[in-house]
Amino acid sequence: MDKQGIRARLAVAASAVAVGATVWGVAAFVESGHTPPQRNVSPEKEADGKGDQASGQQQAQGIPESIAHASEGGANAVNITIDDGPDPRWTPKVLDVLAKYDVKATFCMIGPQAKAHPDLVKKVVAAGHRLCDHTMDHDTTMDKKPLAYQEQQILEAKKLIEEAAGGGAKVDYYRAPGGAFTPDSRRIAAANGMRPLGWNVDTKDFEKPGTAAIVDAVKREMGNGPTVLFHDGGGNRTQTVEALDQVLAWLKEQGKPTGFPVRTS
Repeated sequence: MDKQGIRARLAVAASAVAVGATVWGVAAFVESGHTPPQRNVSPEKEADGKGDQASGQQQAQGIPESIAHASEGGANAVNITIDDGPDPRWTPKVLDVLAKYDVKATFCMIGPQAKAHPDLVKKVVAAGHRLCDHTMDHDTTMDKKPLAYQEQQILEAKKLIEEAAGGGAKVDYYRAPGGAFTPDSRRIAAANGMRPLGWNVDTKDFEKPGTAAIVDAVKREMGNGPTVLFHDGGGNRTQTVEALDQVLAWLKEQGKPTGFPVRTS
Protein backbone atom coordinates (compact mmCIF):
# COMPACT_ATOMS: atom_id res chain seq x y z
CA MET A 1 0.00 0.00 0.00
CA ASP A 2 2.86 2.36 0.88
CA LYS A 3 4.50 1.72 -2.52
CA GLN A 4 1.20 2.38 -4.35
CA GLY A 5 0.75 5.63 -2.40
CA ILE A 6 4.24 6.79 -3.33
CA ARG A 7 3.61 6.01 -7.03
CA ALA A 8 0.32 7.92 -6.93
CA ARG A 9 1.96 10.96 -5.36
CA LEU A 10 4.75 10.89 -7.95
CA ALA A 11 2.22 10.76 -10.79
CA VAL A 12 0.34 13.77 -9.40
CA ALA A 13 3.59 15.71 -9.02
CA ALA A 14 4.60 14.92 -12.61
CA SER A 15 1.24 16.11 -13.91
CA ALA A 16 1.58 19.37 -11.98
CA VAL A 17 5.02 19.96 -13.48
CA ALA A 18 3.69 19.33 -17.01
CA VAL A 19 0.78 21.73 -16.55
CA GLY A 20 3.06 24.36 -15.08
CA ALA A 21 5.45 24.06 -18.00
CA THR A 22 2.58 24.49 -20.48
CA VAL A 23 1.26 27.59 -18.71
CA TRP A 24 4.75 29.09 -18.58
CA GLY A 25 5.28 28.37 -22.27
CA VAL A 26 2.06 30.12 -23.30
CA ALA A 27 2.82 33.08 -21.03
CA ALA A 28 6.33 33.41 -22.46
CA PHE A 29 4.90 33.25 -26.03
CA VAL A 30 2.45 36.06 -25.30
CA GLU A 31 5.01 38.23 -23.50
CA SER A 32 7.39 37.91 -26.45
CA GLY A 33 4.88 39.80 -28.61
CA HIS A 34 3.10 36.82 -30.16
CA THR A 35 -0.15 35.07 -29.55
CA PRO A 36 -0.81 31.33 -29.70
CA PRO A 37 -1.86 30.05 -33.13
CA GLN A 38 -5.59 30.37 -33.72
CA ARG A 39 -8.07 29.90 -36.52
CA ASN A 40 -8.79 33.19 -38.24
CA VAL A 41 -11.52 32.87 -40.87
CA SER A 42 -13.76 35.63 -42.14
CA PRO A 43 -17.30 34.80 -41.03
CA GLU A 44 -18.57 36.04 -44.39
CA LYS A 45 -16.31 33.68 -46.33
CA GLU A 46 -17.02 30.85 -43.94
CA ALA A 47 -20.76 31.36 -44.30
CA ASP A 48 -20.76 31.02 -48.07
CA GLY A 49 -18.69 27.85 -47.90
CA LYS A 50 -15.99 29.09 -50.27
CA GLY A 51 -13.29 30.17 -47.87
CA ASP A 52 -10.70 27.74 -49.22
CA GLN A 53 -11.36 28.67 -52.82
CA ALA A 54 -11.25 32.36 -51.95
CA SER A 55 -7.95 32.03 -50.12
CA GLY A 56 -6.41 30.24 -53.08
CA GLN A 57 -7.45 32.96 -55.49
CA GLN A 58 -6.24 35.69 -53.17
CA GLN A 59 -2.83 34.10 -52.83
CA ALA A 60 -2.55 33.51 -56.57
CA GLN A 61 -3.41 37.11 -57.45
CA GLY A 62 -1.79 38.87 -54.52
CA ILE A 63 -4.92 41.02 -54.19
CA PRO A 64 -6.92 40.70 -50.96
CA GLU A 65 -10.69 40.22 -51.17
CA SER A 66 -11.25 42.53 -48.21
CA ILE A 67 -12.49 46.07 -48.85
CA ALA A 68 -9.62 48.57 -48.81
CA HIS A 69 -9.61 50.81 -45.73
CA ALA A 70 -6.23 52.52 -45.94
CA SER A 71 -4.11 54.73 -48.18
CA GLU A 72 -0.79 54.02 -49.83
CA GLY A 73 0.13 57.55 -48.76
CA GLY A 74 0.18 56.60 -45.09
CA ALA A 75 -2.01 57.08 -42.05
CA ASN A 76 -2.47 60.83 -42.62
CA ALA A 77 -3.26 60.60 -46.34
CA VAL A 78 -6.63 61.03 -48.04
CA ASN A 79 -7.90 59.05 -51.03
CA ILE A 80 -9.99 61.06 -53.49
CA THR A 81 -12.37 58.87 -55.51
CA ILE A 82 -14.66 59.98 -58.36
CA ASP A 83 -17.68 57.89 -59.40
CA ASP A 84 -20.10 57.30 -62.28
CA GLY A 85 -18.21 58.82 -65.21
CA PRO A 86 -16.60 59.51 -67.43
CA ASP A 87 -18.82 62.42 -68.44
CA PRO A 88 -17.90 64.75 -71.32
CA ARG A 89 -18.97 67.88 -69.44
CA TRP A 90 -17.87 67.18 -65.86
CA THR A 91 -14.87 64.85 -66.02
CA PRO A 92 -12.65 67.49 -67.72
CA LYS A 93 -13.61 70.01 -65.01
CA VAL A 94 -12.77 67.51 -62.27
CA LEU A 95 -9.45 66.78 -63.97
CA ASP A 96 -8.68 70.52 -64.07
CA VAL A 97 -9.28 70.88 -60.32
CA LEU A 98 -7.15 67.85 -59.53
CA ALA A 99 -4.35 69.22 -61.73
CA LYS A 100 -4.58 72.61 -59.99
CA TYR A 101 -3.61 70.98 -56.69
CA ASP A 102 -1.42 68.25 -58.21
CA VAL A 103 -3.67 65.58 -56.69
CA LYS A 104 -4.11 62.07 -58.05
CA ALA A 105 -7.49 60.38 -57.75
CA THR A 106 -9.20 57.08 -58.44
CA PHE A 107 -11.94 57.18 -61.09
CA CYS A 108 -14.66 54.54 -60.67
CA MET A 109 -16.13 54.26 -64.15
CA ILE A 110 -19.28 52.76 -65.62
CA GLY A 111 -18.44 50.35 -68.46
CA PRO A 112 -20.69 51.83 -71.21
CA GLN A 113 -19.65 55.37 -70.22
CA ALA A 114 -16.01 54.42 -70.70
CA LYS A 115 -16.78 52.87 -74.07
CA ALA A 116 -18.65 55.99 -75.16
CA HIS A 117 -15.85 58.35 -74.10
CA PRO A 118 -12.49 56.63 -74.61
CA ASP A 119 -10.78 60.01 -75.00
CA LEU A 120 -11.68 60.88 -71.41
CA VAL A 121 -10.51 57.53 -70.09
CA LYS A 122 -7.18 58.09 -71.81
CA LYS A 123 -6.93 61.59 -70.31
CA VAL A 124 -7.53 60.18 -66.83
CA VAL A 125 -4.77 57.62 -67.28
CA ALA A 126 -2.37 60.10 -68.92
CA ALA A 127 -2.76 62.44 -65.93
CA GLY A 128 -1.58 59.69 -63.57
CA HIS A 129 -4.91 58.76 -62.01
CA ARG A 130 -6.05 55.18 -61.41
CA LEU A 131 -9.04 53.29 -62.78
CA CYS A 132 -11.79 51.51 -60.88
CA ASP A 133 -14.55 49.20 -62.17
CA HIS A 134 -18.02 50.48 -61.19
CA THR A 135 -19.94 47.81 -63.19
CA MET A 136 -21.97 47.97 -66.36
CA ASP A 137 -25.30 49.29 -65.12
CA HIS A 138 -24.69 50.71 -61.61
CA ASP A 139 -27.21 48.26 -60.18
CA THR A 140 -27.41 49.00 -56.45
CA THR A 141 -29.23 45.70 -55.89
CA MET A 142 -26.32 43.58 -57.12
CA ASP A 143 -26.01 41.96 -53.71
CA LYS A 144 -29.37 40.30 -54.36
CA LYS A 145 -28.52 39.06 -57.85
CA PRO A 146 -27.18 35.65 -59.02
CA LEU A 147 -23.47 34.96 -59.28
CA ALA A 148 -23.53 34.92 -63.11
CA TYR A 149 -25.09 38.38 -63.17
CA GLN A 150 -22.50 39.80 -60.76
CA GLU A 151 -19.68 38.30 -62.81
CA GLN A 152 -21.05 39.74 -66.06
CA GLN A 153 -21.50 43.20 -64.54
CA ILE A 154 -17.97 43.30 -63.14
CA LEU A 155 -15.93 41.63 -65.86
CA GLU A 156 -17.61 43.24 -68.87
CA ALA A 157 -17.12 46.68 -67.33
CA LYS A 158 -13.46 45.94 -66.63
CA LYS A 159 -12.98 44.90 -70.25
CA LEU A 160 -14.64 48.04 -71.65
CA ILE A 161 -12.70 50.38 -69.36
CA GLU A 162 -9.35 48.81 -70.22
CA GLU A 163 -10.15 48.81 -73.93
CA ALA A 164 -11.07 52.49 -73.75
CA ALA A 165 -7.90 53.32 -71.84
CA GLY A 166 -5.65 51.45 -74.27
CA GLY A 167 -1.90 51.19 -73.90
CA GLY A 168 -2.10 48.23 -71.56
CA ALA A 169 -3.72 50.27 -68.77
CA LYS A 170 -5.25 48.20 -66.00
CA VAL A 171 -8.24 48.61 -63.72
CA ASP A 172 -6.88 48.52 -60.17
CA TYR A 173 -10.09 48.48 -58.08
CA TYR A 174 -13.71 47.38 -58.00
CA ARG A 175 -16.42 49.43 -56.29
CA ALA A 176 -19.87 47.93 -55.89
CA PRO A 177 -22.71 50.33 -56.79
CA GLY A 178 -24.17 51.70 -53.57
CA GLY A 179 -21.69 49.59 -51.64
CA ALA A 180 -23.63 46.42 -52.51
CA PHE A 181 -20.66 44.07 -52.11
CA THR A 182 -21.05 40.33 -51.68
CA PRO A 183 -18.46 37.63 -50.89
CA ASP A 184 -18.83 36.56 -54.54
CA SER A 185 -18.32 40.02 -56.03
CA ARG A 186 -15.25 40.63 -53.87
CA ARG A 187 -13.86 37.25 -54.87
CA ILE A 188 -14.47 37.93 -58.57
CA ALA A 189 -12.75 41.30 -58.31
CA ALA A 190 -9.70 39.99 -56.45
CA ALA A 191 -9.33 37.00 -58.76
CA ASN A 192 -9.16 39.46 -61.66
CA GLY A 193 -6.59 41.78 -60.09
CA MET A 194 -8.94 44.39 -58.61
CA ARG A 195 -9.01 45.38 -54.93
CA PRO A 196 -12.54 45.90 -53.58
CA LEU A 197 -12.88 49.60 -52.75
CA GLY A 198 -15.45 51.20 -50.48
CA TRP A 199 -15.51 54.69 -48.99
CA ASN A 200 -15.32 56.27 -45.54
CA VAL A 201 -16.57 59.78 -46.28
CA ASP A 202 -19.82 60.14 -48.23
CA THR A 203 -20.01 63.76 -49.36
CA LYS A 204 -23.65 63.29 -50.48
CA ASP A 205 -22.69 65.39 -53.51
CA PHE A 206 -24.89 63.22 -55.72
CA GLU A 207 -27.94 64.72 -54.00
CA LYS A 208 -26.75 68.30 -54.73
CA PRO A 209 -27.10 69.57 -51.14
CA GLY A 210 -25.08 72.70 -51.87
CA THR A 211 -21.34 73.30 -52.12
CA ALA A 212 -20.98 74.27 -48.45
CA ALA A 213 -22.80 71.13 -47.29
CA ILE A 214 -20.50 68.92 -49.36
CA VAL A 215 -17.39 70.58 -47.95
CA ASP A 216 -18.76 70.39 -44.40
CA ALA A 217 -19.47 66.66 -44.84
CA VAL A 218 -15.82 66.03 -45.70
CA LYS A 219 -14.53 67.99 -42.73
CA ARG A 220 -17.05 66.39 -40.37
CA GLU A 221 -16.49 62.79 -41.47
CA MET A 222 -12.75 62.82 -42.13
CA GLY A 223 -12.18 60.93 -38.91
CA ASN A 224 -14.10 57.95 -40.34
CA GLY A 225 -11.25 56.99 -42.66
CA PRO A 226 -9.22 58.12 -45.67
CA THR A 227 -11.43 57.47 -48.71
CA VAL A 228 -13.71 60.29 -49.90
CA LEU A 229 -16.55 59.79 -52.38
CA PHE A 230 -17.30 62.35 -55.12
CA HIS A 231 -19.11 62.02 -58.48
CA ASP A 232 -18.36 63.23 -62.00
CA GLY A 233 -21.42 61.51 -63.53
CA GLY A 234 -25.15 61.30 -62.93
CA GLY A 235 -26.24 64.83 -63.74
CA ASN A 236 -25.17 68.40 -63.02
CA ARG A 237 -21.97 68.28 -60.97
CA THR A 238 -21.37 72.01 -60.56
CA GLN A 239 -21.51 71.71 -56.78
CA THR A 240 -19.11 68.77 -56.84
CA VAL A 241 -16.51 70.66 -58.86
CA GLU A 242 -16.74 73.71 -56.59
CA ALA A 243 -16.64 71.58 -53.43
CA LEU A 244 -13.72 69.50 -54.67
CA ASP A 245 -11.74 72.69 -55.23
CA GLN A 246 -12.46 73.87 -51.68
CA VAL A 247 -11.78 70.47 -50.13
CA LEU A 248 -8.41 70.13 -51.84
CA ALA A 249 -7.45 73.64 -50.73
CA TRP A 250 -8.45 72.73 -47.15
CA LEU A 251 -6.49 69.47 -47.23
CA LYS A 252 -3.44 71.41 -48.38
CA GLU A 253 -3.87 73.88 -45.52
CA GLN A 254 -4.17 70.97 -43.09
CA GLY A 255 -0.97 69.42 -44.41
CA LYS A 256 -2.79 66.25 -45.40
CA PRO A 257 -1.28 64.44 -48.38
CA THR A 258 -3.43 62.63 -50.92
CA GLY A 259 -2.81 59.17 -52.28
CA PHE A 260 -4.31 56.03 -53.71
CA PRO A 261 -6.17 53.33 -51.79
CA VAL A 262 -4.05 50.31 -50.89
CA ARG A 263 -4.19 47.41 -53.32
CA THR A 264 -2.28 44.61 -51.63
CA SER A 265 -1.97 45.39 -47.93
